Amino acid sequence: MTAEPTIIKRAWMTGLSAIVFVMAAVPALAGIKIANKGRAEARIVVAVDAVETERIAAEELALFLRIVTGANFPVGDDLDAPGRRLLVGLNAARAAAPELEAAGLALEEIVIRTAGSDLILAGGSPRGTLYAVYSFLEDVVGCRFWTGTASFMPWKPTLEVGTIALRFKPPLEYREPFWYVAFDPIWAARNKANGTRAGGDVLRGGHQVYEGFVHTFYSLIPPEKYFADHPEWFSEIGGERTFKDAQLCLTNEDMRRELVKNLKEKLRANPTATIASVSQNDCFGNCTCPLCRAVDEEEGGPAGSLLRFVNAVAADIEPEFPGLAIDTLAYQYTRKPPRLVRPRPSVVVRLCSIECSFSRPLDEPRNKAFFEDLNGWSKIADRLYIWDYTTNFSH
Repeated sequence: MTAEPTIIKRAWMTGLSAIVFVMAAVPALAGIKIANKGRAEARIVVAVDAVETERIAAEELALFLRIVTGANFPVGDDLDAPGRRLLVGLNAARAAAPELEAAGLALEEIVIRTAGSDLILAGGSPRGTLYAVYSFLEDVVGCRFWTGTASFMPWKPTLEVGTIALRFKPPLEYREPFWYVAFDPIWAARNKANGTRAGGDVLRGGHQVYEGFVHTFYSLIPPEKYFADHPEWFSEIGGERTFKDAQLCLTNEDMRRELVKNLKEKLRANPTATIASVSQNDCFGNCTCPLCRAVDEEEGGPAGSLLRFVNAVAADIEPEFPGLAIDTLAYQYTRKPPRLVRPRPSVVVRLCSIECSFSRPLDEPRNKAFFEDLNGWSKIADRLYIWDYTTNFSH
């Protein structure tokens, strides 16, 4: 009997709200029988030089296929043994598809495809292969990982898949459901969460790592260290410099140079960091000195002086730390996007919905201002994160 084509629906979450769907359907050809009446019809193969995360991916595949089919699936590295193969990892996949190259796969990009009688499950380092396995288990086999202690596994002692041809790069680079259940690294990896708190552990390819997280102005320029000698580095409010319930003076070049020096020291001590936060304190009190005020008037609000400052920091950081993202907030008084300045490619804007009513859609009147800000930022920021305030740790 000819198997039906497999349709894979991708839904990799981010923040707490956004979901993206990509569908790939291919013509029906002869299927691959993975199990038949509780007996394995294929073996799981990794390359001899497979990294630990790829071996964990293979073991996870064997575990859940056994739960689903009742069959034992051996895991080995003999690529030349006869029979159907479930090829896990890029080096193993080249046995059936030599055209696959690691350099051609982006970070976390996955490949799920049939090649003759083989099934390829591979991806970009360090987590892509693991995500390919979990995507296959979820979208093709039907597994669901609800929580660390609750899941759904279908019973399919005979398991056959149709022709699959999927190559998928997640458009959402940061995905963090901020709930207690997601802080389990095993659950996080199975659900492709890669946030700084809700993400896989080192064995599962790691996760995004922040240097700082948010509200980092005073950790980068501590007032107890600098205010006495450099009050001009801090907000001018009502004609006076202050650090109480205040921010930094974002047009002061000497302060920026010192902040960059301090940030570089932190990054050298945290070599795994993928994102550094350069973001306002958790209060209002932005600087209203003549220079800052002039910038904000030109830009239509305080996001102007903030983004110009963060862009400059990012430019200073890039030569020593290429590939590092610099994250800042669009939060409360900086939520409205600026008129003129645009984020550098390495700058991430994290837009915060804290004022929203979550009992109403975003396009209803009480959420109109945030909806407009979201629309505005989406037009100018290529890397826009949404901090969606729906977490309830009581339930």
